[in-house]
Amino acid sequence: MIDIKVPTVGESISEVSLVKWLKQDGDWVERDELICELESEKATFELNAEQAGLLKRLAREGDTLKIGAVVAQVDPDAARPSGPQPAQPKEPAEARPPKATPAEKAKESANPAKPPTPKTTEHPEKEPVSPQVSASPVAATIMAEKKIDPAQVKGSGPMGRILKNDVYVAMAAPARGTGMAAFSRGERREKMTNLRKTVSRRLVEARNSTAMLTTFNEVDLGRIMELRKTFKEPFKAAHGVGLGFMSFFTRACCIALAEWPTLNAYIDGEELIYHDYCDISIAVSAPKGLVVPVIRNAESLTMAQIESEVAQLASRARENKLTVEEMTGGTFTLTNGGVFGSLMSTPIINIPQSAILGMHKIQERPVAISGQVVVRPMMYVALSYDHRIIDGRESVSFLARVKELLENPEQLLLGKDPVRELLGV
Repeated sequence: MIDIKVPTVGESISEVSLVKWLKQDGDWVERDELICELESEKATFELNAEQAGLLKRLAREGDTLKIGAVVAQVDPDAARPSGPQPAQPKEPAEARPPKATPAEKAKESANPAKPPTPKTTEHPEKEPVSPQVSASPVAATIMAEKKIDPAQVKGSGPMGRILKNDVYVAMAAPARGTGMAAFSRGERREKMTNLRKTVSRRLVEARNSTAMLTTFNEVDLGRIMELRKTFKEPFKAAHGVGLGFMSFFTRACCIALAEWPTLNAYIDGEELIYHDYCDISIAVSAPKGLVVPVIRNAESLTMAQIESEVAQLASRARENKLTVEEMTGGTFTLTNGGVFGSLMSTPIINIPQSAILGMHKIQERPVAISGQVVVRPMMYVALSYDHRIIDGRESVSFLARVKELLENPEQLLLGKDPVRELLGV
C-alpha cells in the first residue's frame, strides 16, 4: 500500500481541511489523477494519486489534517477492473423500443404514424428551469456568498441574464426570490473554513497591532470614462482583454508609490523595509471568502498586461484555484467595494503592508467647476495607513497625487504633465 499524505504547502501552515473527495472509496485511480480537494488557511489545492491502483480513503470530508497526515492509500497490486468503462450510461432496456416484426412493418407502412404534436409553451411557468443560468460575474459572486439559488432569481438582462440588481431584488423578497419559507425561524450551524478563520484573525490583528488611520478624497472619473468609451473596442481587439478601471488605479498607485515610498514599505521589528518595486495586491471576494492575489512588478506592466493579470487572478479566485505563491508578498493593496454598491468605507490594512486604497461606487454628483455647478461621475477614495510609519503629510499627498493622475490620465504615461515635460518647466 502506498500512503498519500498531506504535502507541505507553506512555512507557517500546519494543518489543512479536507473539502471534497473527487473519488469514491474502492475506485480505481490512475497515476496523477485528482482524488480530493484540500484547503489551507490561504488557498485551496488538489491532491493527486502517486501511482495507479485501488483507492482506500482514510479521512472524511470536513476533517482537519496535520501536514504529513495520511489522507488515503493506494494499492498498486490490486487487480485493475477489466473491460473499458462506458463513456455514457447505457439506455435502459425498457426505454428502447422493441424491434418491429415484418407484419408490424407492413402495418406501419399502410397506416403511417401521425407526426408528433409540437410541445406547447402556453404555460412557460411550468417549464423546468435550466440548471445553467447566465449571470454577470458580480451577480454570481453575490449569489455564491449569500447562498442564493440562481434558478430562483429572475434575470432582467439580455437572454434572461442575471444582473446585480436582480440579486438585490431577490434578497429583498426572500420568501419569493430564494424559495425560503415565509416567516421561517430556522437556524443552522456551520464550521468556519480555514480561510475564513485566517481572514478573521488577520483583520483583528491588523486593528490591534497597527495605528490605523483613514484619509479620504474624491476623484472625477469623467476623463477615464471618456477614454474607456472611445477605446473600449480597439483595446479589446488589440489585446484580447477589456479595459477596466483597475489598470488606471494600479498605474496611478505605482507612480504615486515611487514618489512616496513609505507607503510601499512596512515595519519589521525596529527596521523599515522599503521596496523598489510594486507588488500590488488585489482584494477579490471569492465564494469561500476574501482572497488577495498579487500582481508582481505592476510598475513595469502595460495597461493591457495589468488588465490581463487582474482578469486571470479574479477568475482563478472565483474557481478556488489560487496558489499560496499567488497570494504572498504584496507591498500595497487595492480593494474595490464599489462593485457591490459601497459609496464609502474604511478598508483595513492587509498586514504586514502599511497602506490600502479603497475604491467605491461611481456616482453622478453636482460639483462646482470654475464657478459653475455641473454633474460629474465622482468616486470617493479612502486610504487607510499605519500611522507608525506613514505621516499625515505623506498619506494626504499620496492620495492627492493619485487623484491628480486619475483626473489627468495622460500623465499615467510618463508620470508627469506632458506639456510641462515638453516645456521643461
